[in-house]
Parts: sequence; C-alpha cells; structure tokens
Amino acid sequence: MTGYIIRRLLLVIPSLIGVAVAVFFLIRVMPGDVVVVKLRADGVAVSEDAIIAERKRLGLDKSIGHQFVDYMWGLSRLDLGKSLWTGERVVDEIMLRFPVSLQIAIMATLIAVFIAIPLGTLSALYRDTWIDYTVRVVAVSGLAIPSFWLGMIIVLGLITVFGWLPQIGYVSIFENPWANLAALFWPALSVGYRYAAVATRMMRSALLEVMREDYIRTARAKGVFRRIITRRHAMRNAMLPVVTVIGLEFAFLIGGLVVTEQVFNINGIGKLFVDATTRGDFTLIQGLVLLIAVTFILVNLVVDLLYAWLDPRIRLS
Repeated sequence: MTGYIIRRLLLVIPSLIGVAVAVFFLIRVMPGDVVVVKLRADGVAVSEDAIIAERKRLGLDKSIGHQFVDYMWGLSRLDLGKSLWTGERVVDEIMLRFPVSLQIAIMATLIAVFIAIPLGTLSALYRDTWIDYTVRVVAVSGLAIPSFWLGMIIVLGLITVFGWLPQIGYVSIFENPWANLAALFWPALSVGYRYAAVATRMMRSALLEVMREDYIRTARAKGVFRRIITRRHAMRNAMLPVVTVIGLEFAFLIGGLVVTEQVFNINGIGKLFVDATTRGDFTLIQGLVLLIAVTFILVNLVVDLLYAWLDPRIRLS
C-alpha cells in the first residue's frame, strides 16, 4: 500500500506543473486589456502615457517569456502574484473566500452521502417496488431542479411558512459556530440535494450490477444472510463508481456555485471568479484556475487511494 501511495503522489507533480504552464499561456490568449478596463472603468478619459505607465508598473510591458519565468519562480515560493485590479496578493484574495466555498462543499458532500448511500441501497434491494419508485422520483427531481432555484424556494418557504428569514451572509465558524451553520446549512442543503440525486442513481445502478455477480449468487446458495451479503460483499464493490462521482462533484463545488452564492449573498470562490473574469484580471484568474485544478488533482488522488482501500486488487496490480 505504501508503494502505491508513493507512486500516486509522484504522478501529482508533473500534473501540477502541466496545469500551471497551460493556465499561464491560455489566460494570455484572453481578449481585452485589464489596464484599459481598470483606468477607464468610470468613463474617465485616460491618456496613452498613463496606460503605458500603469502597464509598466504592473510588469505587463515585459515579454511573455520573462513573465513566464517570474510566474514559475513565484509558484515555487507559493506566490501567485498580485491582483491587477485591487493590487492585493492573489493568495490573500483567495484565502478570504476559499474557507466559505470549502465549508459549503464539505457540508453538501456530507448531506449527499447521508442521503444517497441509504436511498440508493434501498432502491436497489427493493427493485420495482414502491420504495424503488419513490427513491427514483426523488432522485430525478433532484437532477431536474436547479440548485439556485431550490435555494430561492427554501428561503421563500421559510419566510412564508415559519415567518423566519435565514441568516444571509457568512460568519466564521470560529467566531460564531451557530451563526455560521445557520448561514451555510441552507445553501449546502440546496446544493447537496442535487449532489445526492446523482450519487443515489449511481449507487442504485452499481449495486444492482454487483448483485448479479457470480460470487453474490454463490453466497446466496451457501445460505448467507442477505444483510451480510449486502454489507460485506456487495456494498464494498458498489462503492467504487460512487466514490468517483462524490469526488468529482466535491471538486466542482469549490468553484461552481456562482448563482447559489448570489442567492444566499455568500462571497465565495465562484463569485470571485466571475468578478475577476469581468475585470480581465488574469493574474487572479490564473490563481483561481490553478486552485480549482489543484483541487481536482488532489481529489482524484484521494479517490485513487480510496479505490485501493476498497479493492486491494488495484494496489497489487
């Protein structure tokens, strides 16, 4: 197992380098000039000399090769540069908002897991019964309803039925845990419902496929209890594709909650991404893209390690 982990960790290094290089050059292809947008944002006339001076101050007058060397040298020191719009360090801009998106992603994942695995298992074990049909309706509804629309329905429902407006905004969990959970539970629930719908359908189909395997029929023929067959033999193998779905959805949630954050007035990574793109702040954009890429790579690493834990044949092959 140790050798398998070391091999997977070594594969992460070239992946990160490749992502960093691709992000740098692809961002430079984007149209627009952040200096012009910044100086003329209020419709004020700005001379070309002022634009040239600002571009020189930001280091944009250097050649692409020189900028690339500075960028890679900064990455080696975990320095993503400064935002071209605010002048603040990109790391600081991201760290102000990353805990919000990360907590919502974790809470949504926990909600999805606690819903999807039991419902998916029941749906597979009681196939073509009213239980199966009910679970499938719940899952299809989760796929059909957009998360941001469900969030608005939750807010309106709480106001109309209970006369209570959920807390809007973000409070650190270290400052006020109750206010933090009150603010983030509802967006996590609205996102987690769709998340759970995807995982429930995957759990159902994977478990149905596993239950048709020969070793399951052999265990039944030997008189092993159905509960033991499901828990010890079927569930472990059925979890492999489910873990993949859960991991990819978690990585997506880090930067993919733009509209949901707007509904609940949460200033997370998604909103920061939109603001950076609107302003043409490619230094901040490449930092955000790199963050999401690193998240996907690390999540895939964790998924690979879970694969090896669930199925020992993977690490021995």
